[in-house]
Amino acid sequence: MNLTIKKVTSIALTLMLAITLTNCSATKNANNKQKGGVIGAAGGAILGAIIGNNVGKGGNGELGAVIGGVIGGGAGVLIGNKMDKQAEKIENEIPGATVERIEDKIVVTFDEDSGVYFDTAKYNVNTASQATLNKLVTIFKEYPDTNILVVGHTDSVGSEENNMTLSKNRANAVTNFIISNGISNGRLTTNWFGELQPTHDNTTAEGRSKNRRVNIAILPNDKMIEDAKNESGEN
Repeated sequence: MNLTIKKVTSIALTLMLAITLTNCSATKNANNKQKGGVIGAAGGAILGAIIGNNVGKGGNGELGAVIGGVIGGGAGVLIGNKMDKQAEKIENEIPGATVERIEDKIVVTFDEDSGVYFDTAKYNVNTASQATLNKLVTIFKEYPDTNILVVGHTDSVGSEENNMTLSKNRANAVTNFIISNGISNGRLTTNWFGELQPTHDNTTAEGRSKNRRVNIAILPNDKMIEDAKNESGEN
């Protein structure tokens, strides 16, 4: 289900994310839960998935309202622990996917190397992609106290207008597949950026194949946050 994103009053979060990004893998940095730090990331991939380098130019608009603030204190440590475990499980179950952690969130990048991919000008979830997404759905069911943001992207082949529609269709196709396999539509938000968020060189075939992608961001929901505050005695 597509949800309209509320207008963001500030892009300070974008600047904060850009400053705090570092490069390392989810599994090597599981202890970051103890300090509420950042796990992993190619900065462009994360910012493109969550906020975007072209804030407000595509999709449903700005995403700051979806991302929200960072949970600190003891509750933040407990949430970080859960998200570390989920990130590690995704990395183990879907080895071709890029799993990145920032603050209390997870970003998964699916492209041609990950088992979830799209041919040029196509948006159908093919058989290989279904098998990979089914593994992700199983993990979503194991960790029900999270919300899921699906973001679609394209390469630069074709017009910008057509690519915006194509990225919307790709994001909706993945969202609908996840919902059809038992995940509540209330957990899903969908967005798209067309060709505006390339992470690789669009002048090469390899680069274009990586830009035909879907990012999935996983965020703690209100229940996880409330439970963590209760457990830490912060309520």
